[in-house]
Amino acid sequence: MTLSGKISTEIGVHATAAKWFNFQLTQLHQVQHLTDHVHETRLHEGEDWHHHETIKHWTYVIDGKVVKAHEKIESVEEEKKTIHYKLFGEDIEHSFKVFKLIFQAIDKENGGAIVKWTFEYERVGEEVDPPYGYVEYFHKCTRDIDAHLLKE
Repeated sequence: MTLSGKISTEIGVHATAAKWFNFQLTQLHQVQHLTDHVHETRLHEGEDWHHHETIKHWTYVIDGKVVKAHEKIESVEEEKKTIHYKLFGEDIEHSFKVFKLIFQAIDKENGGAIVKWTFEYERVGEEVDPPYGYVEYFHKCTRDIDAHLLKE
């Protein structure tokens, strides 16, 4: 059995891809105020929340359990409205050797957008399940954030 994998999910949203990309790039620190699934976000290292060298500390709920992790932006592709994140440390390192998250916002022809979340991971052992709980978590957070973006 392989320990590496990739899971993707696409979620139809009402806000535009530009609004979504802008939120992820410049307002992500607000997410703790928009969804009950994120308990806390704070800077761990660095002074600018959205700089690629900054490390953020997250506390959130996956499968009913409180999880803590660090996150860092690895790359941004503005023309594709794509951001690559690396999650590491704290609870993540107990289950995954590698855990990467890719966000992409894609405009739909008839308005709104598709938010695509891709999880690339390598588990520390076969006793660790693939991160399916993250799919549910990001679906819930995406719905909450979309409601907020529609009010702007």
